[in-house]
Amino acid sequence: MKIIVGKNFSPARAWEALDIANFDGTSVRLHWTDQPYRWHINDGEEVFVVLDGVVEMHYREREEVHKVMLNVGDIFFASVGTEHVAHPQGAARVLVIEKEDSV
Repeated sequence: MKIIVGKNFSPARAWEALDIANFDGTSVRLHWTDQPYRWHINDGEEVFVVLDGVVEMHYREREEVHKVMLNVGDIFFASVGTEHVAHPQGAARVLVIEKEDSV
C-alpha cells in the first residue's frame, strides 16, 4: 500500500518522476516540472492527467500544431502515433500512465 501526497513531491529537476505502480509493463508515474518536455511520440498510448498547476499541451495532427490548455483534473489521451509536447505554465504535477520505458 502507498499513500502519496502529490503536492509534497518536489524533485530537484524538471520531469523527474516518482514511480507509483507498474501493471504488466504499464507504468504509473507522478512527474513534477516547470519546463516544457520535448516533442515526442510514445511507444504506445499515454494518459496524462494534470494534478496541480496548468499545462498547455501541443500536439500535431496532419502536420498542423494544435494547443489545448489543461487544468487540474483535465486528461490528455495520446493515442498511438500522437506527437506531442507538454508546456507547463509555471510548476505543475502530472500523473502519466504509459508503456514502461516509453519516451
